[in-house]
Amino acid sequence: MYEIKIVRFFSAAHFLKDYNGKCEALHGHNWKVEVMVRREDLGEGNMAFDFSRLKRLTDEVLDTLDHKNLNALPAFQDQNPSSETIARYIFHALEERLEGEPVTVYRVNAWESRDSCAGYMK
Repeated sequence: MYEIKIVRFFSAAHFLKDYNGKCEALHGHNWKVEVMVRREDLGEGNMAFDFSRLKRLTDEVLDTLDHKNLNALPAFQDQNPSSETIARYIFHALEERLEGEPVTVYRVNAWESRDSCAGYMK
């Protein structure tokens, strides 16, 4: 099994409803996102997948979040935009864009700070 990983970034604000702490107030993060995809064999050029293509597809997803108040987005109307739900949102949105491709999304990590992240994988 081959795995490739890319790292991308976006900035956004959010707040956590029903949270007893500072994060209940609107605040922002410079998010770091790690995307890992897997493939059993190598494709053209002895590559699992083209890094630049994966970056472009991931950037399309992150553009829906970048410089937004995440709480105002339809995807987070019924749930807190926590690191966990952000990672899951990115995972599924990227999974849709990669449908029919030879790779599958394996894991997405959403870092809200340099020492705190949450991941989602199937």
